[in-house]
Amino acid sequence: MDYGMIGKIEKAKRYAEERERIRFESFTASFAGSNNTHTVSLLEGEWQCTCDFFQTRGRCSHTMALEIILKDMLPESITL
Repeated sequence: MDYGMIGKIEKAKRYAEERERIRFESFTASFAGSNNTHTVSLLEGEWQCTCDFFQTRGRCSHTMALEIILKDMLPESITL
């Protein structure tokens, strides 16, 4: 492995520990719920989930779980 790559690996490890550097703006994830697998997405600061509860309430256990997991890595306007 070349020295340039070694430096990048060390930098990546440091960045991974400095979570405050990261802000998710959009993503899509598959979430294995208790009854079914749902697709959860974040796009332009808005959550979406394919579960029935989200369709009527605009929030659900899947989106809230991701908010907890991604704490401090989401725009403040969409956190719990």
